[in-house]
Amino acid sequence: MDEWMMRLAPQLAALDALAASDGHMTKAATALGVPQSTMSRRIHTLEADLGITLLVAEGRTVALTPIAQELAGRARGALHELEHIVATTVTEADPEHGTVRFGFPLTMGSGEMPEIIAAFHRRHPGITLRLKQAHGRELADDLVAGRLDLAVVIPPPDRIEHAILASQEIVVAVPDDHRLAGRAGVPITALRDETFIANPASYHLRGVTEHVCAQTGFTPSVAIEITEFATIRELVGRGLGVALLPRDDAGRADVVEIPLEPALRRDVGLAWGPTARTPAARALSEFVRTQMSGGTNPRKSRSRTT
Repeated sequence: MDEWMMRLAPQLAALDALAASDGHMTKAATALGVPQSTMSRRIHTLEADLGITLLVAEGRTVALTPIAQELAGRARGALHELEHIVATTVTEADPEHGTVRFGFPLTMGSGEMPEIIAAFHRRHPGITLRLKQAHGRELADDLVAGRLDLAVVIPPPDRIEHAILASQEIVVAVPDDHRLAGRAGVPITALRDETFIANPASYHLRGVTEHVCAQTGFTPSVAIEITEFATIRELVGRGLGVALLPRDDAGRADVVEIPLEPALRRDVGLAWGPTARTPAARALSEFVRTQMSGGTNPRKSRSRTT
């Protein structure tokens, strides 16, 4: 049994990598750092050992059978637990070293998040940070698959353990010479005839924009789509449209931010996957929580200590 289990570990790791790469054998082999021939041999050996079919051909790639998907999902937690045990054993003696894979939204690429990362690096120079920016759905998928340890996600998905760090107020951004610029607050109906600048359709705030407009009976006319909030504000300031955006305390002289009536907010959360229990990951988790919650204990949701 012991010899059989020792043989299964690398085979299951190969199956997990193949599932995470959507059936691309070359990508899975690269992720594991092994030749593609080794990858293929491990999968076929696992099929032979278990007596079940794990793969079916789909053009130039392969697809995992339903039973293979189930096996990969069940084995993932155990494999990550083994990684955690080894990593913790190695790093406990020196908690100021290690690697953390950390993700955050594309829309947080300037301002607070780079400041937090810089401050953490100054405090823990021996910890390596591997950073990824993506939209929320991709970050959540990476956490589930073990490709990320921690991620700031807006809003945090219910399917992943997380803690709520903050709440963003969503405001209307208009040019400083706009007809609404002097208002203390505006209902969403006041924007019915406006041209909007917004994130792409896959972004949460775009969905929020369309939802609140639809609730009052109109579809926003989106003339420009772009990912970065800073660029959206730049275009708003140039008079190309209005936008629903998180409040920006720094602000721009040519952009006025007006609260919505009623107020609109969304949660900012720190989420983690099964690989986030190393000392380095715990250090970053605690640092981000403290910085983004203003030094107070954040409101927890589906969370346990990471």
